[in-house]
Amino acid sequence: MKEDIKILVIDDEVVVLRNCDKILTKEGYEVETVSNGEEGLKKLDEDNFDAVILDLRLPVLGGMGVLEKIKEKFSDIIVIMITGYSSIESAVEAIKLGASDYVPKPFSPVELTLVVKKALEKKSLINENLFLKKKLWERERYEDIIGNSPQMKKVFELIKKITKTNSTVLISGESGTGKELIARAIHSRSHRADKTFVPIDCTALPETLLESELFGHVKGSFTGAILTKPGLLEIANGGTLFLDEIGNLNLYTQGKLLRVIQEREFTPVGGTVKKKIDIRIITATNINLEKMVEEGKFRKDLFYRLNIVPIVIPPLKERKSDIPLLVYHFIDKFNKKVGKKIKYISPDAMKLFIEYEWPGNVRELENIIERLIVTNDGNAIHSKNLPPNIYRNIEIIRGVPKSNSELKHMKRITKEKLYIEIEKNFLLESLKRNNWNITKAAKDVGMQRTNFQAMMKKNEINIKKYI
Repeated sequence: MKEDIKILVIDDEVVVLRNCDKILTKEGYEVETVSNGEEGLKKLDEDNFDAVILDLRLPVLGGMGVLEKIKEKFSDIIVIMITGYSSIESAVEAIKLGASDYVPKPFSPVELTLVVKKALEKKSLINENLFLKKKLWERERYEDIIGNSPQMKKVFELIKKITKTNSTVLISGESGTGKELIARAIHSRSHRADKTFVPIDCTALPETLLESELFGHVKGSFTGAILTKPGLLEIANGGTLFLDEIGNLNLYTQGKLLRVIQEREFTPVGGTVKKKIDIRIITATNINLEKMVEEGKFRKDLFYRLNIVPIVIPPLKERKSDIPLLVYHFIDKFNKKVGKKIKYISPDAMKLFIEYEWPGNVRELENIIERLIVTNDGNAIHSKNLPPNIYRNIEIIRGVPKSNSELKHMKRITKEKLYIEIEKNFLLESLKRNNWNITKAAKDVGMQRTNFQAMMKKNEINIKKYI
């Protein structure tokens, strides 16, 4: 309902305040007006507004200064800039800083109404999407595994099918994709959930210690073995043993692990008595084990024993629809961890997140969000807060030259294109307001007809195409 929407107008011209109030009130909006930026910011502190209509030229703080403060403290509020023709380039900068749109002076009731309506519809759509994503996130999750992409739905379906079995599982995926989270999800939904989940990273220990860690050892079996020590296989008895980066096991230890899988028993290092165990084994790898088998670096018989139920975790760059869910999940997680109240990520920042290739996968995303939460003093994350490597990676992907001079040139070209687009729209809007009469349109915006025509020619505007 429009009567539920509250709009604040900030302008130092009484006639503009009066016109905005009249136009928007007639449309059913609740409107308040103030004549300077300081008053406007005070109003925003005292009351809730859905949108702000802000003059670019204000005394003291200036429209840009007020815009920056609004976006720092009230990032979810829509801001529409009021600007004259001479300030069109500044309007471009305002949009980069977070303004939703602009309306040039003088504006008609229809123009103002349409700009406000479009901006509010955009906000409504964003809120609706966030609400739906939140609901999907709440429904489609396993512990901290977040996803609603087709790839992750397949993973979740597979987890459902295998949790009640004892089948050995091999999880494949790049580093940082969450392989251990998958293993924990399988364990926590199995009949072994009340027993121990024992993870071991096969890259974290040298080969000389890895065998002892897995199988345990008896006193005096090697130098330094002053006590009999149980291995992780024994500790995991009744539960689940998770062997991460299984490809790092040497061939000798691979053979001993194969016997454990086949016989469900093992002998500690230096021992003679076999020990029976009842465990589920889940392994994970970030390398191609089949290729290692072909190269003679991994036992074929062990690979077949481990690969009973293969689960492939896609890299984050292949399931980008999950990025918004993950972003808000990590924002919530680190807000609680460090006592912050960051609630929002701007659309331009989210766009950069989605375009980035994430070589470090979910772990990299999580680390970046934690850094942003810790270092951010506002209540929102904007593109200007993001680390430089995200921009740099995107520029390389898009084929942007790497030298500083070439990058500056590309940024200047991008800015010019945006300025031209706004300038063309400015001309077309003034022509539309004046029924495509060039003389009236030029007078309307305070320009000489010859200058107005020159701009039309530069922007390749031919009236015959529009009337």
